[in-house]
Amino acid sequence: MKNYLPAVLLMLACGEGTNAQSGEAVSSNEVQKIILGNFTPAMYQATTVITDPAVISSGLLNDISADSLKADLLALVGFQNRNTFSDTSSTTRGIGAARRWIFNKFLQYSAANDNRLRPAYLTFTYAPASAGCSGTSSINKHADVIAVLPGSQTSNKSLIIIEGHMDSRNVSNCDVTGSAQGAGDNATGSALVMELARVMSKYTFRNTIVFAVVTGEEQGLIGAKALANYLSNNNVLIKAVNNNDVSGGVFCGHTSSAPSCPFYGDIDSTDLRIFSLGDFNAPSKQWARYIKLQYKEQLSSLVTVPTNIQIMEPEDRTGRGGDHQAFTQIGYTAVRFTQANEDGNASNGSGYSDRQHNVRDSLGHYNSATNTIDSIYVNTDYLARNALVNGNSLAMVALGPDTITMSGTLWAANSIRVMFTPATSPGYKVAVRAATNDWDTVYTVTGASSAVLKVPYSSNTTFYVSAAAMDANGTESQFSTEYILTTGMFVLDLPADSTHPVASGNDYYGIRLMPNRPNPFDEATMIAVESGTDAYADRAMLQISSLDGRLVDRIPLQLHKGLNQVVFNHGFGVGGVYICSLLLDGLPIQSTKMIFRK
Repeated sequence: MKNYLPAVLLMLACGEGTNAQSGEAVSSNEVQKIILGNFTPAMYQATTVITDPAVISSGLLNDISADSLKADLLALVGFQNRNTFSDTSSTTRGIGAARRWIFNKFLQYSAANDNRLRPAYLTFTYAPASAGCSGTSSINKHADVIAVLPGSQTSNKSLIIIEGHMDSRNVSNCDVTGSAQGAGDNATGSALVMELARVMSKYTFRNTIVFAVVTGEEQGLIGAKALANYLSNNNVLIKAVNNNDVSGGVFCGHTSSAPSCPFYGDIDSTDLRIFSLGDFNAPSKQWARYIKLQYKEQLSSLVTVPTNIQIMEPEDRTGRGGDHQAFTQIGYTAVRFTQANEDGNASNGSGYSDRQHNVRDSLGHYNSATNTIDSIYVNTDYLARNALVNGNSLAMVALGPDTITMSGTLWAANSIRVMFTPATSPGYKVAVRAATNDWDTVYTVTGASSAVLKVPYSSNTTFYVSAAAMDANGTESQFSTEYILTTGMFVLDLPADSTHPVASGNDYYGIRLMPNRPNPFDEATMIAVESGTDAYADRAMLQISSLDGRLVDRIPLQLHKGLNQVVFNHGFGVGGVYICSLLLDGLPIQSTKMIFRK
């Protein structure tokens, strides 16, 4: 899903200005055509076409290899310093050697799979505003490494993207020669993307998948912005982006960026955090929920070590950021996958002894007696499990049907009626949630274009409903935007006439008073009323009264179809509990409590 932001906000969010990346171009005309959806799918058909979702999930589970990931990690840290401005001419050291090695690995994966995976560079220019880091001011040509797996159709040209950044850094972000292995940040994310390119290239998906290993995350997401801007400038649609950054560590440092790990030395190899933008009706949060659902449905019964997927409230850790924001800032759906425990908060202040953004960011202790690395900081089995969650979500959304729309109304005190558009799918999933970021219940509906479902909530509970289409294999589309409902609400019994054309039984036209936000509040609060009709546009009012019945205020409400919002400002110095009532034709329909704080 993509929504365009105002031009001024877009310019600020994406860093358009003195420091902006520019001149984005794909090095291969063939890859550019695939990205734009201007290709013939039959030219990239596999010798053996595998599209069964169960077979693919099982294949991902069996083929993603901790040993393969370890080999790639060792190669990446072997380039010593992958700073964005590091050496580009050496064959063994620096960002140039790293990106050429990644490109060649993509070529190897393609050769093993009918040459269907097509690699290219996304080149761009980035010139720092000032002289920049010493000795780097002349280095302004940069490149992301991408590989595309063409989809089996071009009627829906939306892409699915998985990415991680290849660049590393030391204490100083200008250190382009010292050791900066960047094992955790972010050889792990790069290796994960490469491993999925290797494993997924044998399968056939409806939508094109882009595997991207980008540069310049440490310089302000410049590689991810270059990719996002290139796609936006060419009007390319994206179903979703999975960003993997700091993805394979299990060790808790002395410091970490909240919300993170509990105490120094804690080991966590089973939890996985997904950060995403927004709350109600947020496409990125819906995508995070989809990822978790697909893991539960496709893999939870097959894995020996389950992964606990945590859908986090913020878009990233406190004071931190990542490449997914380069996409969300211009309206694309994107999330960040990050390990549960972090070894440091990247502050590098006095007394900082953790590993993130530091020369100590290595794979683990080096054991001189055995000439091996004790992989405690980066756990490749854990990294493989995170790759599995990633790959499965990409596979299911790339296989599944297009997103539908849904309408919902309260049918009775705790039952809902949902209707699907278009109503031609073999089946649908309906998801409901109330107090958390997780779906509480997911219902399956088959053989019908609408359904009445009982929800697991008590009276006066506000909850959120969304739906997805299912194809003949049971693979879901992405879920629709969310619809707000509240249990136990007043039900209007209105006649079916020209004034009320949608009346049906106890359908009350979706008119509902929602809890004010914030609540409690100090000075002002937002009161929202949702309506499914324009019939009461000039017949509604909000009434504010005290608990003893004293009238405080009446606010006329132009109640139009959709979400209607009113700011109630009562000023400072007032405390207590008041009642907000929605009146239709002078009669109270529903009430909520509002708590005023002095």
